[in-house]
Amino acid sequence: MKVSNLKHLLSVISLTLILVSCGGNNTSRGTGWDINSKKGGFQYNVEFDEQETGPGLVFVEGGTFTKGQVQDDVMHDWNNTPNKQHVMSFYIDQTEVTNLMYMEYLNWLEIVFPTNEPRYRQIYEGALPDTLVWRNQLGYLEELTTNYLRHPAYAEYPVVGVNWLQAVQYAEWRTDRVNEYILERESYVQKDVRYNDIDANSTFNTAAYLTRPETVYGGKIDSLAGKNGTVKRDTATVNVYAGVEKGLLLPSYRLPTETEWEYAALALVGDREYNTYRGKKKYPWSGEYTRSSDRRTEGDQLANFKLGKGDYGGIAGWSDDGADITIQVKQYPPNDFGIYDMAGNVSEWVADVYRPIVDDEANDFNYYRGNVYLKNVIGEDGKAQTISPDQLVFDTLPNGKVLLKRLPGDLDQVAIDEEETFLRQNFSESDNRNYRDGDVESSRSFANGKPEEGSENSKPESSLMYDAPTNAKVALDVDGNTVRTIDKSTKRTTLITDEVRVYKGGSWKDRAYWLDPAQRRYLPQYIATESIGFRCAMSRVGSKSSVKKSARHKRKG
Repeated sequence: MKVSNLKHLLSVISLTLILVSCGGNNTSRGTGWDINSKKGGFQYNVEFDEQETGPGLVFVEGGTFTKGQVQDDVMHDWNNTPNKQHVMSFYIDQTEVTNLMYMEYLNWLEIVFPTNEPRYRQIYEGALPDTLVWRNQLGYLEELTTNYLRHPAYAEYPVVGVNWLQAVQYAEWRTDRVNEYILERESYVQKDVRYNDIDANSTFNTAAYLTRPETVYGGKIDSLAGKNGTVKRDTATVNVYAGVEKGLLLPSYRLPTETEWEYAALALVGDREYNTYRGKKKYPWSGEYTRSSDRRTEGDQLANFKLGKGDYGGIAGWSDDGADITIQVKQYPPNDFGIYDMAGNVSEWVADVYRPIVDDEANDFNYYRGNVYLKNVIGEDGKAQTISPDQLVFDTLPNGKVLLKRLPGDLDQVAIDEEETFLRQNFSESDNRNYRDGDVESSRSFANGKPEEGSENSKPESSLMYDAPTNAKVALDVDGNTVRTIDKSTKRTTLITDEVRVYKGGSWKDRAYWLDPAQRRYLPQYIATESIGFRCAMSRVGSKSSVKKSARHKRKG
């Protein structure tokens, strides 16, 4: 026997002895009991390796970076001063959400909630992008209002006309559809359940499945179980669910935070040398210019943006940037994370509520402003409650658009109360959008005290601080007539409230200045435009890196 083979055999024997002596992967180091025993006891996925990369996503390894404007600030906004932040690893869409991707969402809604039934019509209409955003009083763009969303010529163009709330709901829907597919793939439910066994009162919701799995698919999930969805114990057949401890279902698709988006767009990893970054970086690509310096593409624009007044793409020909409005995704080189169109094409919604400052004194780790903590409603039976099959919860936005808030089968949730906040040090209330900003002490009205509820001057604290207008309201009077109320004051100085959200990145309508990932702007969360789209992100659970790290240089001897 060769020496190398003998060494290998000895290694295998040694490893086997170690596993036997330690109980192996299926024996608890705490109690010595078997894990995953067929006789019963504790069941757990001890073979879990790492999180699966969801459809459309790329992995972004977290790290530290300087968030904010590090170069020109010609607008003098002073709303993006540099601050050091650390970002946890996460996943982000390789491209912006396209018309084709969004049409799949609309198609699902139309099938499950048929528009020929009046009670369901507002669900579909509430999800529709506003195609009229393309209209311009002095420009002919009418063909875009009818073709941009649905025509195959625009299938791989980024979806626009979607407000922040619609983008959030798309991400929630996407979470459920991906996890529904994973359950089918892993045989926890029968094949093609997602096609054949769904209707308005029988849909899949990830949060409900993880909390009360027996309620999913309108309470029919036990009859839809696949081969891994049941197990024999003695003479009985017991249902098995893929709970959190199985590690199969993915975390939620969601909008990226502003910090995540900026970190992913900069892709400083390409300029990394040991434990430092080489110099400053202005755009998602290397260099200080918007044109390529690569020999094969030298002179080509690296993004789709407005070059100057009346110039949205350049002179027709080789030096043109390839688009006058938006353009198909993946038409320009990706950045060093492998992400496309983080500059140009369309600006993108992110999750954060806008404030002129980033309060890095309060937090410099995975920074995000917008937390609203909720809890499940617990019924008399001690279990989490779901929305009943005949209950649809809608919300009327300030612009009159009606949006679905919750579907039948979703978990019923309310704001946290003193039960969760009593004597806590890390949070004290449910709504944290105003945390350390916009409170009474910060407002110009502090000397007058807080207005009484229902008084004429009673407004959200952030509106008092920033002198923002009261949100418009749409309601019905006693005769059923629509009444629209709007703050017509000419003395308002800002739009900053708790309902305005940040959007990042320059679009096809913007000059090169806005291509800098540090730039930040904001709009009310119910407003849609022809230049703002979005992409989704997902948190990384477990290890920071997807590959095992090793030293580049090892000491000799």
